Amino acid sequence: MSITKYIPNTFTLANLFSGCLAVLFAVNDRMEYAALLVAIGIFFDFFDGFFARKFKVTSEVGLQLDSLADMVTSGLVPGIVMYQLLNQASGLPWGEDHPSLTFNLGWLGLSITLASAYRLAKFNVDERQTSSFIGLPTPANAIFILSIPLILLFEDYAFAKALFTNPYLLLAITLLSCVLLNAELPLFALKFKDYAWKGNKQRYMFLVVCIALLLTLKFIAIPLIIILYIVISIFWKD
Repeated sequence: MSITKYIPNTFTLANLFSGCLAVLFAVNDRMEYAALLVAIGIFFDFFDGFFARKFKVTSEVGLQLDSLADMVTSGLVPGIVMYQLLNQASGLPWGEDHPSLTFNLGWLGLSITLASAYRLAKFNVDERQTSSFIGLPTPANAIFILSIPLILLFEDYAFAKALFTNPYLLLAITLLSCVLLNAELPLFALKFKDYAWKGNKQRYMFLVVCIALLLTLKFIAIPLIIILYIVISIFWKD
């Protein structure tokens, strides 16, 4: 039996393991490590599909396993991160007179996890999403959410820090995130069937702009890239 049969699922499990570690760091408010591990998990997530197509070993088990891994890395982790961000931005928890209940604003951040679960469940039964996406993919949403603590930790833009420590803006981002994950919004996928310019112009130009933004703006570029991805998908068709 060829070993290539096991390569895609091995990458998927590596994604899941990265997500589990990211959860531990996010819970302990070590956001830089959580973000790094989510990035590593998304890297593994990209290549499990790549190798499945390359070796022609796609399976129903692999499809379900992929979504389960994404649920942790790109669903649970961003929910925990937003929980932490909202708690820090809101100061005192809700229900201060009843501290044993521990209700606080951060709980609303976990709605990202719920919306991600619903999006992944829909993806598994939606036959339209073979070469493109309907709604924002969970990895793209996770990258957006995880960029916020990186900006707060490593960037010196006072305006950006003021924005991302505002609980009302964080709540708006949470709501928008949940909506975009499950919206009937067609978005292109970074999957190359071949490397010709024709049919891939949108992807190539997007990648060039992404690299330029990252080199010039660093972590500030990440939310801008996700917004650009949505805008290009809506207004520019190959």
